[in-house]
Amino acid sequence: MSASAGGPGAKHSRRRGRTTGRLRRRLLAYRAVDFRDTHIPQAPSGRASEECLLLVHVRRVVGQVHYRMCERCARGVITDISIDEHFHKTGLGTRALSHLRARHPGVTWRNTLTGRSTRDLVRRMCIPPGDAQPCAHTA
Repeated sequence: MSASAGGPGAKHSRRRGRTTGRLRRRLLAYRAVDFRDTHIPQAPSGRASEECLLLVHVRRVVGQVHYRMCERCARGVITDISIDEHFHKTGLGTRALSHLRARHPGVTWRNTLTGRSTRDLVRRMCIPPGDAQPCAHTA
């Protein structure tokens, strides 16, 4: 069977390897995902207000980075990171944390993350563990 007859080496075969799919998702993560900042109002329990960086792909939220920040002390705490499973291992988490650092220059970041994948991400980004509140001002 020749390649032009639809055999395994066909030029326009729909079958893609893992590498091609991973590369396509990585390109999507870098080209088609936008970042949107949102503010989560203070909870009735007295907790400090929280900020959220939304990762949006074609009008759909594919990830979130929750954080608290004190502008007076220039300290911030990342409290949660969640990324859609389809975008795992695409560099989207690294890009989101880099965006957060660029958006708030001069802020010293800490994290309270406990999940294995998120712990590895913040370790790679050199964000050490810390308390849930960045300072006494936000308590």
